[in-house]
Amino acid sequence: MSRLKQHYLKNVKSELQQKFQYSNPMKVPKLLKIVLNMGIAEATKDKNSIQDCVNEMTLISGQKPIITKAKKAISNFKLREGQAIGIKVTMRGKRMYDFLDRFCNIASPRVRDFRGFSTKCDGRGNFTLGLDDHQVFTELNLDVVKRTQGMHVTFVTTAETDDECVELLRLLGLPFKNLPVAVAA
Repeated sequence: MSRLKQHYLKNVKSELQQKFQYSNPMKVPKLLKIVLNMGIAEATKDKNSIQDCVNEMTLISGQKPIITKAKKAISNFKLREGQAIGIKVTMRGKRMYDFLDRFCNIASPRVRDFRGFSTKCDGRGNFTLGLDDHQVFTELNLDVVKRTQGMHVTFVTTAETDDECVELLRLLGLPFKNLPVAVAA
């Protein structure tokens, strides 16, 4: 079992139960999945950029991403139907907890001018953050990386409100602005 999952089961669950006073212990929010999404705008110009991004995303997540394709043709963006425009990975289980552990403790402090993430959620208990540069992940060999690429990281939880989602992620170790970080034991 992952170190972060043990921390969730021993400490985080009981703290959330105490703070939000759930009537049923099954209502305590948990992390369902983490989705990494990378849009590849330059794929129309350079065909090798897709494969480079796939290789980098594979190193970051530990599993092979799927290539997302355009559903419609949009002439103003020089976009054709079926053209590759991005890649995404959905992580669950042990890989998800391992990624979250590495992201909170290793990658987040490496973000330039980092002061913490905003606490703004989507209103349904999920949290998405954007990274301008994917080179903050230590899994990448920076000598091989040709270009900087942004990405979105989405944390999907069973929380019903944004406050529950932020509290869950804070207790798991995600650094937010103006909130104290809970230290995983």
